[in-house]
Amino acid sequence: MDLSYSAEDNAFREEVRAFIKEAFTPDIRRECERSKNGYISKDLHITWQKRLYEKGWAAPNWPVEHGGAGFTPTQKFIYTHEMEAAGAPHTIPFGMTMVAPVIMKFGTEEQKAQYLPDILASNVWWCQGYSEPGSGSDLASLQMKAEDKGDHFLCNGSKIWTSMAQHADMIFCLVRTSNEGKRQQGISFLLIDMNTPGVSVAPLITLDGPAKDQQEINQVFFEDVKVPKENLVGNLNEGWTCAKYLLEFERGNPYSGGLHRTLDKLRELAGDIEADGASLLENADFSAKLADLERQVMVMEATELRIFSDVSAGDNIGPGSSSMLKTRGTELQKDVSELAMEAIGQYGLPFVEDTLASTNESDIGMAGVAPITPRYFNVRKTSIYAGSNEIQRNIIAKAVLGL
Repeated sequence: MDLSYSAEDNAFREEVRAFIKEAFTPDIRRECERSKNGYISKDLHITWQKRLYEKGWAAPNWPVEHGGAGFTPTQKFIYTHEMEAAGAPHTIPFGMTMVAPVIMKFGTEEQKAQYLPDILASNVWWCQGYSEPGSGSDLASLQMKAEDKGDHFLCNGSKIWTSMAQHADMIFCLVRTSNEGKRQQGISFLLIDMNTPGVSVAPLITLDGPAKDQQEINQVFFEDVKVPKENLVGNLNEGWTCAKYLLEFERGNPYSGGLHRTLDKLRELAGDIEADGASLLENADFSAKLADLERQVMVMEATELRIFSDVSAGDNIGPGSSSMLKTRGTELQKDVSELAMEAIGQYGLPFVEDTLASTNESDIGMAGVAPITPRYFNVRKTSIYAGSNEIQRNIIAKAVLGL
């Protein structure tokens, strides 16, 4: 295992930083800094992603033949780490990171030609239709039906916790096409146009409150929705294979860059908060908690470097490693948000639902504090989405420990 960076890697890091300095403009930066959930207005998201596309960096994980950046595994890690450290917008993952790899592996040549170019150029906004009311982490229990009607499927049911569905042009869905055999054997993978008659979206207001441009979670309803047969990805009743493949891409991401940045901002904020006649940063108890979290994040970074070093040597990240990253990374996100809440104390009481992200109004209370409370509430979900951490530990036990 080699954890050192080559001269070429360090030169690439400087290239990434130079791009961020130019492309991460003040208007985008301002919304990112005041966002409660990592999302900003759709126009700015698309603007940012098209800048990445023009640079050739929109799809770090795609094969070059489909327009990928051609990064080495080490460059991918550096790229992600620098973007996280700068606080740059996350690329909307549902098209670029999730459905695109599925189309590449299981789709027809016609599907690849139809969908991949528009995903790469951020011309089409996708959302994910996996979870359903009553299903939770038991994804195989989904009930949304897709009946075979000859030249099309007729879909009825609903999907829940659908992030940013109100902006989406397309949704990829797991649907039930058979009730025979094991539950996993009757599931298929469909691509559905959100403008199809019978599709509707309703917002779900979460604990972090509503926001004009940051409304995140929705429920999507399907009532007699006709979906062409050519929108089936992979074989009929074999969508579970597609679903598992997709989840490796949803879970196997580095977290340390963003965690380091959040802790740096927390350290800076603690220096401005007075506690017992001194700054909070000088408080022994708080400093010990902060140092302990910094140590844990450093361990997380070392783990990420080890895993991506193995990938550089030709290994697949695999379900075990992706589950480890997801589990530990989301736990640390919650721990950091809890310490931030402890730090701001009474300054977190003015609960600003829209975090002023898209307005010119000044902060209520201390500068930079307004998003911390809604972020704390929002981050409660991270150990649940993409498969709850309890499920991840079962995967780790089976795939890594052989239990």
